[in-house]
Amino acid sequence: MFHSRPAPCRAFCFLRLLHSPLIRANGGHLANHDLDMTRSSHSTGLLFAIGSASLYGVNIVFARMASFVGASGSAIVVYRVLLMLALVAIVAVAARRSLAMAREERGKMLMLGISTAFVGICYLSSVAFIPVTVAVVVFYTFPILIVLASPFVEKTPLTPALIGVVVIATLGVCLVVGPAFSGLDWRGLALAFGASVATAIQFFIAARCNKTGVVAKVFWIHLIVLPTSLLISLVTGQLAPPSILALAPFAVAMTIGGYIAGFVLQFLALGRITAVAAGIIYCTEPVVASLASALILSEALSPVQIAGGALVLAAIITNVLLEQRSLKDAPLVPIAD
Repeated sequence: MFHSRPAPCRAFCFLRLLHSPLIRANGGHLANHDLDMTRSSHSTGLLFAIGSASLYGVNIVFARMASFVGASGSAIVVYRVLLMLALVAIVAVAARRSLAMAREERGKMLMLGISTAFVGICYLSSVAFIPVTVAVVVFYTFPILIVLASPFVEKTPLTPALIGVVVIATLGVCLVVGPAFSGLDWRGLALAFGASVATAIQFFIAARCNKTGVVAKVFWIHLIVLPTSLLISLVTGQLAPPSILALAPFAVAMTIGGYIAGFVLQFLALGRITAVAAGIIYCTEPVVASLASALILSEALSPVQIAGGALVLAAIITNVLLEQRSLKDAPLVPIAD
C-alpha cells in the first residue's frame, strides 16, 4: 500500500497544463492523456477515502466488543500507536523509504500530529459524559465545518449545491445514529465538538502536505500522538499492561488493524481529492458502523436508520458527480507517496 505511483502521474497533475501552447500544438493528444491521468488519480482518491471510512466504521464496532471484556479505549490507542510506529519502521527499512519530512512542511506536520491527537483524545473522552450516539452526531458536524471554512481556506465558492449536499449528508448521519438527547453533560458535548473541529483542521492540513511521503507522514504523526496518548492514559489511570489486550484478541486485532489500514488510506486519499469531498465521503463511517453492528452485534436497523444510510449514499454520489464536473476548474496538486 506504500508503493509510489509512476513518475508520469506526478508530472501531469495540474489540469492547467491543458491550456499550454505545446499541448495545443500537438492536437490535444497530450491534453487528453493528462486529463485521463488526473481523473484516474481523483477516482483513486475517492476509492481510498471510501475504503478508509468503511474501515473506521468497522473498527468502531470491534472497539465496542473489546470494551465489553474490559479493554479500555485509551489503552488500545496507546498500543496501536506503538504498533503503527513499529510497522512503519519495518516498511521504511524493507522498502528503503525515507522517514524524512519535507523541510517546508515541518510546521504543517506538527499541526497535523497535534490535530490528530486531539481528534482521538476528545472523541474518546466525550463518551464518558454523553451517550455514544450523541457523541457521533456532534462529531460528524465536521463536514459542515469544512464546507463553511473552505471559502476562507481553499478559496472555493460556497455554492448552493454544495451546501445542499452537506445538509443531506448530515441529516442522514443523524437518522442513522438515532440520538437520544436526554441527560446531556456539557463537557461531553464540548469534547465531541472539539473533536469535530480538530478533524476539520486535520483534513485541510493533510490535503496540503503533499511533499512528505506517506510512510514518513504516518510515522511523524504517530510520534506526536504517542506522548499525548500516554499522558492522557496516565492521568485517567487507564494505562494497562499489554496483557489487557489478550482479553479480546480478535476484537483488539480487528480494531488495531482497521485503524492502521484506514489511517493510511485516509492520507493517500487526501492528497488526491479536496478536503470538502473527503469530509462528505467520511459520512459513510457511521453508516458502515451501523450495518456492521447489526451483522456482528445483532443490533437491528430500523427503517429510519436505513433511510438515513440512503440519504448519506445519495449525498456522496451527488458530491462525486459535482467533483467530476468541476475537475477542469479545480486542479489537483502533485503528491508524494
